[in-house]
Amino acid sequence: MFSHNVMPELTDTDAMGHINHARIPVWFANARNPLFRFFTPELDIKNWPLILASITVNFHGQIYHACEIDIKTSVSKIGNSSFSVTQEAWQNCELVASGEAIMVHFDYASKVAIRIPDDIRANLQQHLEPQLTGSKL
Repeated sequence: MFSHNVMPELTDTDAMGHINHARIPVWFANARNPLFRFFTPELDIKNWPLILASITVNFHGQIYHACEIDIKTSVSKIGNSSFSVTQEAWQNCELVASGEAIMVHFDYASKVAIRIPDDIRANLQQHLEPQLTGSKL
């Protein structure tokens, strides 16, 4: 499992004074960088081998600025050419958001999904946790 900390800022808030719901997918995407590095260590956009097939985000509580968020990221499933990433956002020891992203290993030249190489699969398996501990879904 990977952990990524985010310090929400005032500019992340909405008219209600909470963190805007559109910020969570951005924070989750940034927290997936360690997994992306398995495929392209330099995060080289010109050689990017992944596409995002699906994301879901569930909100469990209000999120506030100026109080750190801990985002936990793990792999929940590994298929032939895709893998699922489960993420949770915690603030003040409370689960405030969770989500899943399905990533596909993709060849942009031929426009087809391709098998995840064995070495990358082994790296992903080291972070395989079918369900994070705080999930209430």
